[in-house]
Amino acid sequence: MTKSIYLLPLFCLVFFFGKKTLLAQDIQSKNTQILIQPPYLKAGDTVAIVAPSGILKNKTGEVQQAEDLLKSWGLNVVIGKHVFSQDNHFAGTDAERCEDFQNAMDDPTISAIWCARGGYGTVRILDKLSFEKFRKNPKWLIGYSDITALHNQFHNEGFESIHALMCTSLTKDLNDIPESISTFKKAIFGEPLSYTLIGTDYNRIGTVTAPLVGGNLTILHTMLGSKTSIDTSGKILFIEEIGEYKYHIDRMLQSLKRAGYFDNCAGVLVGDMSKMRKNTTLWGTSIEQLILDALSDYNFPVAFNMPAGHEKDNRAMILGRTIEMTVGKDKSTVVFENN
Repeated sequence: MTKSIYLLPLFCLVFFFGKKTLLAQDIQSKNTQILIQPPYLKAGDTVAIVAPSGILKNKTGEVQQAEDLLKSWGLNVVIGKHVFSQDNHFAGTDAERCEDFQNAMDDPTISAIWCARGGYGTVRILDKLSFEKFRKNPKWLIGYSDITALHNQFHNEGFESIHALMCTSLTKDLNDIPESISTFKKAIFGEPLSYTLIGTDYNRIGTVTAPLVGGNLTILHTMLGSKTSIDTSGKILFIEEIGEYKYHIDRMLQSLKRAGYFDNCAGVLVGDMSKMRKNTTLWGTSIEQLILDALSDYNFPVAFNMPAGHEKDNRAMILGRTIEMTVGKDKSTVVFENN
């Protein structure tokens, strides 16, 4: 009798929605929070440039170039007080870097926070940040690499953010990085974003519509077990990496797998795996096959060749935003929902 009571509602749901729809949408609806979208920028808005991570040694030219670029779009710019501070590896002490970032979060006149560079150091200020005033005046966080830690934090606090180039990503001739610049501008001003990716036989075909999360693989891995680790259930996970051995990549993917990271994941989008190091003992397969082997227990779509990460062509993506990812062998498409 009791068993029938529980089975009847489930049967009705499956009958009404269809088994496939129930499994896909039920997982997503239970585990995907609706994130707050900060206001898109418009002429006259102000962007704060801060350095929450590595030292900016001999980088005044790049920061000036970034300021000039923003001003050419009609935006105002505020440079954090400690951007050029130095404390060994870092752009100032933890307290100084936190102060700049917190001031940018709290200032109601600032519409976006653009990180000057990555490197390492963001994790050291995460637990010192307060979102109390930020919630009243949300703004865009922009960056990649080590900034993944902040993207995770912003996501778990309930806000979208932008994975895109940083000030030190700019080249002397901006014509060398046209897509990085144009998609960055589109993302902050609210223009539609969509990408067609080069196909590969490694792609695992399929179509999925779900929010996009993720970033640098090492940072995602080091967040495991902390309150900053993201729940990937019902979401598409983006990963990219630089300067790692293949066995390091496999070790991180295996750790994420054992932690249940991929159990209810909706899909995986693979960006650049840059400057891979060669070990004396060769791995024996391509990086694409390594990733597929690590994900062999799952049947969600996997798309390679997303131009995002540590290369000159670093296309902007809105993390937390729902995308439609269609994966084929000849090509894949990534289309961001336009809110």
